[in-house]
Amino acid sequence: MTHYRLQTVMTATLAALLLSGCRVGPKYQKPPALAQAPPASYKESPTQYPDTGGWKVAQPQDAMLHGKWWEIYNDAELNTLEDKLNIDNQTIKVSFANFMAARTLIAQARAQLYPTLTAAPTYSRTRSSGNLSNTATANTGRTGSTGTLGLDASWAPDLWGRVRNQISEEQYNAQVSAADLENVRLTEQATLALTLFELRGQDALQAVYTQTVADDQKSLDYTRAQYETGVGQQISVVEAENTLENAQATLTGIGVARAQFEHGIAMLVGQDASTFSIAVKPLNATPPAVPIGVPSQLLERRPDIAASERAMASANAQIGVATAAFYPNLTLSATGGFESSSFKHLFDIGSRFWSIGTNVSETVFDAGLRRATVNQYIEVYNADVASYRQTVLTAFQQVEDYLSAERILSQQLQQQQAAADSAQKFVDLELARYQTGLDPYIDVVTAQTTLLSDQQTLATLHTEEMTASVQLIEALGGGWDSTQLPTPAQVSVKMTPAETTIQR
Repeated sequence: MTHYRLQTVMTATLAALLLSGCRVGPKYQKPPALAQAPPASYKESPTQYPDTGGWKVAQPQDAMLHGKWWEIYNDAELNTLEDKLNIDNQTIKVSFANFMAARTLIAQARAQLYPTLTAAPTYSRTRSSGNLSNTATANTGRTGSTGTLGLDASWAPDLWGRVRNQISEEQYNAQVSAADLENVRLTEQATLALTLFELRGQDALQAVYTQTVADDQKSLDYTRAQYETGVGQQISVVEAENTLENAQATLTGIGVARAQFEHGIAMLVGQDASTFSIAVKPLNATPPAVPIGVPSQLLERRPDIAASERAMASANAQIGVATAAFYPNLTLSATGGFESSSFKHLFDIGSRFWSIGTNVSETVFDAGLRRATVNQYIEVYNADVASYRQTVLTAFQQVEDYLSAERILSQQLQQQQAAADSAQKFVDLELARYQTGLDPYIDVVTAQTTLLSDQQTLATLHTEEMTASVQLIEALGGGWDSTQLPTPAQVSVKMTPAETTIQR
């Protein structure tokens, strides 16, 4: 083979290597989320309990919520607040800014694929001393100028995929950030719904105690009238006063929790708590039929599971970055431009200068540093796999928890309603017996206390049932699914000026 042909082959081989390069490190393969396939249905689903007389699931069973999941409650005020939260919630804005920042890291990594060009024009004017003792210096006391217009270029081709793995790592990290954003959004949306239903639960308790105070006031008036006409006893008056005062004190105390829930809602929707208020509206709604889908869909519905899976992909890319350190680095450099002591001759052909060079470096000894680094990232990946599976297990646990809560609470509410109805009959009968002189007033107090306790428990259970419904929807992933997660190409799109504007 002639020298010319050998040079041609070597040049073509080098060019192909520079343009394509290889990509070291393990190829990412998504590990299984569970040791076995998910069951056909949830264990705690009401469909597994035919005798459940309360809460039902939506049909068909494989249906799922989409978009604005809170609209399933048909609550205009909740809809308005959720829309405001999606715009003005500051926690969501923090996560969105973090997502935008994660996208910029992709561009930073991609910049390493291209050459670096540096322009460094210089100009200097000097005058040498005229009092140099060396008479051989012919230029003593003379003034001169030097101008240089140069361009330096350097490029380290990605021969082993280190940069491409870095780009993939940052793309996956951006996807993690996007999933985290959706998880934060879902959490804030669910917290708003929970807080609103808690507030209305306080309004329901307030209504119970308001009615109790009114009834206790009537009992006190009747008992005092009986005592003043000589029919009743003073102890009955004191008992009636004590019952009324306790109810009044509890009614006043309910206002503390309600105020705090109201302030919490203001914070969630990004409004000053001092200028925000919600009208009193006792909770009297029942949970809607929630489309829970089938267990296999849960893996695609929760943004935290998506974030955990993308974190594994990012950790896998890190292994590739570390593995590339075992291979040599090649750097190509070039310098060129014009240089002259006279500006008018700066761009003359004779003023040109240039140089081209290559540099190959390879670490021959590092005391095991590179191998330790690779092993470090392997263990990071293994930890991410365990974290991913733990996230999946937690998701299934939460769904089963809130399914059982909804099913059991619906039955308990029916039983508690029956208890409250019988307690009301107890009060009515005891009042009649007291007014006819058959029983002392203490029996009336006992009956009223029983009724109040049952009504308070009933209101609390209503609130728990509604909040468990919201928690179930949150555990199911709300209206999100993995198809909404941006692809690596989508997170790599150049950001617009509006997205990079400083917030004022």
